[in-house]
Amino acid sequence: MTPTANLLAALVGINSVNPSLIPGAAGEAEIARFVKRWLDERAIPTEMHDAAPNRPSVIARVPGNGEGRSLLLNAHLDTVGIDGMSDPFHARIEDGRMYGRGAYDMKAGLAACMLALADLRPAELAGDVLLAAVADEEHASLGVQDVLARIRVDAAIVTEPTSLRVCIAHKGFSWHEIVTAGRAAHGSQPECGIDAIAHMGRVLNRLEALQAELRQRPPHRLLGHGSLHASFISGGQELSSYPATCTLQLERRTLPTEDVASVEREIEELLNVLAAEDPQFQAQHHTTLVRPPFGVSEDEAIVQTLLREASIVLGTTPATFGASFWMDAAFLAAAGIPTVAFGPHGAGAHALDEWVDLHSVDQCREILVRTIRSFSMTPARK
Repeated sequence: MTPTANLLAALVGINSVNPSLIPGAAGEAEIARFVKRWLDERAIPTEMHDAAPNRPSVIARVPGNGEGRSLLLNAHLDTVGIDGMSDPFHARIEDGRMYGRGAYDMKAGLAACMLALADLRPAELAGDVLLAAVADEEHASLGVQDVLARIRVDAAIVTEPTSLRVCIAHKGFSWHEIVTAGRAAHGSQPECGIDAIAHMGRVLNRLEALQAELRQRPPHRLLGHGSLHASFISGGQELSSYPATCTLQLERRTLPTEDVASVEREIEELLNVLAAEDPQFQAQHHTTLVRPPFGVSEDEAIVQTLLREASIVLGTTPATFGASFWMDAAFLAAAGIPTVAFGPHGAGAHALDEWVDLHSVDQCREILVRTIRSFSMTPARK
């Protein structure tokens, strides 16, 4: 196998399923130790920090001479679960593709970062280049948040798989819980009971109408429309009783033009309308998680540098696009770091059949090296 395939096969072979998603799963400790050891063996200074107990991230640095801009490469160590996969940690190669859990999302991007750092020499860099191989991206992004408290950089590249296109925007999301209140009573006494599940049905109808209204709003140039959907619902205690409560959890996907305050107002307004229509209607709403959307100007130096260097390697200028899924790029951008996402080609994120094109990993590596060298020569901000 090639050096790229060897490294990626080793990464895929390490179980790094996120334990916040799958209780008792292996987590990032073993793969973090592997990444640190691999970089240490190549004389690349590294640090390892726990964002939570036994949930480490690795920070590596190739120093420049301090006269140019610094650049962060970001990749995550964790993967989703493996239910239904026959041999998830065996890296299988067929027709130039490597199969296995995490091969695409996103150990290929991590391998490209590690190899790119090994290709560099400190004497050729004016600015530092860092790698943050982080924990917990697939759940709460504890790793990148911890790393951001420890470093300062001028720009960042997130190597999530983009099929060698340049991602300059992605949607955010927020999670919300709505609880409708009823009154428990025997099923034979309708005059005594209030059906919390029936009241939640009204909420669902209003949410469906709100989703239709979102589709009528002006779309984002790259991301289209915001959206929402009901994710989980529960309520009731037995067949012969009126349900006292019903709980709905929903997700709202957001655009760079939206924020959580506007989303919360939308939900509160529809609940207020239902309460005005029926004095017996009672509902409480609260937001359980917020992840912001991401956007960067195409005029930013890191975007222009990446486009230029990628066009040399690929023979054509890659497309810029917006992704529907969320990435750690949003946290980096929120910290004031101009950020872009760029990674290899493949398919099957979170699916049973996950693969990455190995040639695209080598192309990604080469483009990263060229971009690092070029961006490093940009004079540092004073």
